[in-house]
Amino acid sequence: MSATISHARLTELLGGELLQGDPEAIITGMNSISEATHGEVTFLGNPRYLSALRTTKATAVLVGPDFKEPLENVALIRVSNPTLAFSSVIQHFRPIPRAFVPGVHPSAVVSALAVFNADKVSIGPHVVIEDHVTIGDGSIIHAGAFVGHSATIGNDCVLHTNATIKDRCLLGNRVIIHSSSAIGTDGFGYEFSKGRHMKIEQVGIVQIDDDVEIGSCTTVDRARFGRTWIGEGCKVDNLVQIGHNVTLGKHCIIVALVALAGSTRFGDYVTIAGQVGVGGHLEIASKVTLLARAGVTKSITEPGAYLGFPAKPAMEGQRLAAAPAKIPDMLARIKALEKKIADLEAGKS
Repeated sequence: MSATISHARLTELLGGELLQGDPEAIITGMNSISEATHGEVTFLGNPRYLSALRTTKATAVLVGPDFKEPLENVALIRVSNPTLAFSSVIQHFRPIPRAFVPGVHPSAVVSALAVFNADKVSIGPHVVIEDHVTIGDGSIIHAGAFVGHSATIGNDCVLHTNATIKDRCLLGNRVIIHSSSAIGTDGFGYEFSKGRHMKIEQVGIVQIDDDVEIGSCTTVDRARFGRTWIGEGCKVDNLVQIGHNVTLGKHCIIVALVALAGSTRFGDYVTIAGQVGVGGHLEIASKVTLLARAGVTKSITEPGAYLGFPAKPAMEGQRLAAAPAKIPDMLARIKALEKKIADLEAGKS
C-alpha cells in the first residue's frame, strides 16, 4: 500500500479545504464510516449515513460543500464531491496493482493465425485463442478465457478469468469483461412449426464500444443479423441478460438482475436499476431512469424516472403502487355503506 499521508497533503491532493483538524496529523488508511478506526479517513457521500458519521471513529472525513454538522475530534476536509474524491483516496492507499507481464503462458492454446504482438499483450494459463483473432496492445486475457474465431479485442482490454468472447464479436479499447460473462451467445430465436420449436440461426455479432465494463455472469446475445450494440462508456453489472439486436446508447448504467428483450433500442445516459425487465422491440429515450423492479411493456419517449408494472412516470407509479394498501379501508367503508343502505331499505318496508 502507499505511504501514509498528512491531513494537509491529503487536502492538497484532493483539491479540498481543511475545515478543522491538525494539518500535520497522519492518515494511515481508509475505511467506511461505520468501520473506520483511528488513523483512517472516510467520507460522507449520502445524507442517510449522517447518524453513523456522528459516532465514527475515523480520524478524518471528506464532506461536501453544504456540510454544516458540528463534529468533534475528527478532521473535516471539504471537497466538491466526497464520493468521487474518495476514489483518489482509494488510489493512494490501494494495494499495489498486479504488474503487467507480457507474453503467452505455455499452457495457453493460441492459433498461429491469431494476430497480436506477444511483447505487448498478456495471455494467461489455459486461455484459448482461435483462428484470425486480433488482440490490441496492452490487453490482458486472464486464465481460462476463450476468444472465438475472427473476434477482435482492442487496446488495453481486460478479459477476466473464464470470460467468453465468441466468434466475430468486436470489442473496442479499454473494455473490461469480468469473470464468467459470455459475449456473443446465440440469441433466443425460435419459430413454432409442425408441433416443435425450430431454431432460427443467429448470424450477427456483438459490438462493444470503448470504455465499456461488463460484470460477472452477464450474457450479451449476438444479433439474429446485424449487431447487438453496447455503446461507449456503458457500465453493466453482474447477472444481466441483454437480448439479441438490443442497442444501448452511450454511457448507460445497468444494475444487476436486469433482462432486456431483443431488438429494443435505448438512448444515451439511460439508467436501469435492479431487477428491471424491458420487453422486446421497444424504444427507450435518452436520460430515462427505470427504477427497481419496473416492468416496461411500451416504448418510453420522454426522459425522466419510471417505475411499477407496467412502468409509469414516477409520480403516477407511486400513486398506483400505494393504491393496494388502501383496499382494506375501502372495503370496510363499502361494507359500512351497504349496511346503511340495507338499514334504510328495511326501515321503509
